[in-house]
Amino acid sequence: MTKDNQQENSGKYSILFVCLGNICRSPAAEGIIKKMIRDDGLESLYRVDSAGIGGWHVGQLPDSRMRRHCAAHGYRLDSRARQFADSDFGDFDLIVTMDAENYANISRRAPQDGCRAEIVRMADFLASHPGQHTIPDPYYGGDNGFELVVELLEDACRNLLDRINEKLTDK
Repeated sequence: MTKDNQQENSGKYSILFVCLGNICRSPAAEGIIKKMIRDDGLESLYRVDSAGIGGWHVGQLPDSRMRRHCAAHGYRLDSRARQFADSDFGDFDLIVTMDAENYANISRRAPQDGCRAEIVRMADFLASHPGQHTIPDPYYGGDNGFELVVELLEDACRNLLDRINEKLTDK
């Protein structure tokens, strides 16, 4: 992160969503929570981004199917895919992974020193979907898989944002 970006983002709570390729789940989570933040009038308090473990899709828009399903729920996905960088550990307060494999990958890479970020699983914030332990990758599935991901992310993002807001107001 450049010095200008650090100054621009100082004081903001920063969240990074991570999935495998950064074209389905993590950009959807980014778009959903950004709308929630906007709707709650909290834009000045947050910085949100997303990234992928792999670099296969760097520079691409989110998957067209994910964009279509999110748009049907009122969310706009316009970020460009990027690959997770080790510097993200120091640049974000919270790194939110979409499944156990993403969590293990990011946790393994975390430095012993200079890791400001807390690493968590998105499914840990689900309240309305008992028994769901992951945000499944819809990439190789059909419309039902994309719709499920949007519903899961709406649930998890709302609860995640509420918990962070509680922490921030308790300070």
